[in-house]
Amino acid sequence: MIKLIEPTKHGLHVAIIILLLTISCTQKSTVVSLDELDIALFDEGIRVPQKNTNYRGGPLSIAGQQYERGIGAHATSIIFIQLNGKATKFSALIGVDDSGSENSSVEFHVFADKKILYESGLIHVGDSARKVEVGLQDVKRLGLLITDGGDGIHHDYSNWVNAQITMQGGYRPERVMNSSEKYILTPPTSDFSKINGPKVFGARPGNPFLYKIPATGKRPLTYSVENLPPGLVVDSQTGMITGKVNNPGKYKVTLKAKNELGETSREFRLTIGNNICLTPPLGWNGFNSVTLISSGYPDGYWDTDLDQEKVRLAADAMVETGLINHGWTYINIDETWQGQRGGRFNAIQPGEKFSDMQGLVDHIHELGLKAGIYSSPWVTSYFGFIGGSSDFEDGHHPEEFSQNRRKGRYIGKYTFEENDVAQWVDWGIDYLKYDWNMKDVESAERMSDVLKESGRDIVYSLSNSAKFEYAEDWARVANCWRTGGDIIDTWSSLYQAAFTIDKWGPFSGPGHWNDPDMLIIGNVTHGSELHPTRLTADEQYTHISLWSLLSAPMLIGSPVEQLDAFTLSLLSNDEVLEINQDPLGKQARQLGNKNDGQVWVKNLEDGSIAVGLFNTGDFGNSVLAYFNWGDEPEQDVSFDWGQLGITGKYKIRDVWRQKDLGEFKDRFTASVPFRGVVLIRMYPDK
Repeated sequence: MIKLIEPTKHGLHVAIIILLLTISCTQKSTVVSLDELDIALFDEGIRVPQKNTNYRGGPLSIAGQQYERGIGAHATSIIFIQLNGKATKFSALIGVDDSGSENSSVEFHVFADKKILYESGLIHVGDSARKVEVGLQDVKRLGLLITDGGDGIHHDYSNWVNAQITMQGGYRPERVMNSSEKYILTPPTSDFSKINGPKVFGARPGNPFLYKIPATGKRPLTYSVENLPPGLVVDSQTGMITGKVNNPGKYKVTLKAKNELGETSREFRLTIGNNICLTPPLGWNGFNSVTLISSGYPDGYWDTDLDQEKVRLAADAMVETGLINHGWTYINIDETWQGQRGGRFNAIQPGEKFSDMQGLVDHIHELGLKAGIYSSPWVTSYFGFIGGSSDFEDGHHPEEFSQNRRKGRYIGKYTFEENDVAQWVDWGIDYLKYDWNMKDVESAERMSDVLKESGRDIVYSLSNSAKFEYAEDWARVANCWRTGGDIIDTWSSLYQAAFTIDKWGPFSGPGHWNDPDMLIIGNVTHGSELHPTRLTADEQYTHISLWSLLSAPMLIGSPVEQLDAFTLSLLSNDEVLEINQDPLGKQARQLGNKNDGQVWVKNLEDGSIAVGLFNTGDFGNSVLAYFNWGDEPEQDVSFDWGQLGITGKYKIRDVWRQKDLGEFKDRFTASVPFRGVVLIRMYPDK
């Protein structure tokens, strides 16, 4: 039996005092300014906000009044903050930054646990700053949203000035974490040999040919090819087909792969002619997988920690992870590889971080992969400064050209297409990411012509948001072109990049592809520290499904050597990749958008139909839907045969699970998780 000792009167008073002091200390309030947080990671919008500057890097300014502290954003901006019931108040001044265009207009919204606490209504550039102050007692999640004023998002630069959260007990705001389970749907790869990848490949007559047969199965594998055209040979141990084909034509060959469990074969079409890139490129790009270093946007120089060792590591990992066996091919060096112009071609030379470009490219080719590079038509590159040539005309110093580049001016007088392409051919480059003026068709066409006459098959990809009004020109001159701005690892960015490009569909096809930008899975960065993607598992399934339906280039934007089992499963489902690589090359078109769901449909070469049923959660229509509150329900999404112009019975297969669902007639309905997808393939019942 425990005996309770009754405290003395004096002891009781002491205990009460200690308790009151503890409560007082615990409840002590602290003020946290928004600019003290790692706001790039708290952000879930389509463009990363800036600390203590406007979005463009200048002073925070509203109606002529400048401010020292705050957040400069660009609509649509979504900042999601975890408070855990430890906050009491949020306050800020809000308004459109003076750097916006004369038509800039936005709306500010403040949410607390799915409740709207404040809505500004329409605010225009030039309007005086408004005061916002709301109570946050017991609030778990705070949402700060800026939407456009209904006239699009161009130059909607907006500010949260002197934005502060009053916290209790020394607690600090946290970012809302993606805590969703990474569930794997892709079945394990079989030990039996299987040939994957595209069913068609294009090359130009007389140009060096390289194609590695992508095949899975227990190693070792032995490769062979029947009916190879004259000039090509296959290495039986590596599966690499090399050589040159001089005679144009369409050649039907049979690829074979054999291991101790048996042999598999697959028909394959080689098209030797004017067109290359007959299926969307699959590979890696270094830009979103390395740290971005800036001395001030937009006028400062930029750099990344990308170097040749990181590129080599990515190439090696493409082999070690087995992704190369599923058709992943390109290893693309992005910005900041450049040094000064010079050499025997008076071309851009590598900087110190790429001291052995030739050795790097050779290593990539030895693995059966292909090498890509980044450049631009400017004297300077887009981010970094390329200086030092004595051959600039009129005695102008390279710094002058850097200043012009910073002001967004394209210097058409100074062109180096032939010089740079000659250098790339000498190294053995296979892919060009070209960051050019989005309105300059002449510049894009000039590079296209030089590449076609270079004697090497170099995939030509236009970066920097191609203008839709020139879509026919991009399809004529390039193999790929960006259809929008830079993507970051948020749902809103993904949605803007891909769910909005249905209108681009008619311009996509073999040899020319709409490009909604790199993949945002794995560990990524966008000016922040390298971190796991903020997309939920369902959002990542949506991401890969939609890129496959859109016949979009898929370039991994994270360190390949760091990919976990879940991310690898997203990238190695051959039935999903087969939809992306289908030889017909049709982009899926949006069939319907109702009841929080979208249906996208893609006709395939064999007569089957790929359909993606997406639960988009009314995103973009409801202001609450800009945030993932964590309790959103699944949604039934359906379509009718009449919408597809078909009749009769169809066998339907769940592509991610690689599982037959049975026969269906007239209609198909699926229960789809929030911001998730059900991806199916329909086969007519014969």
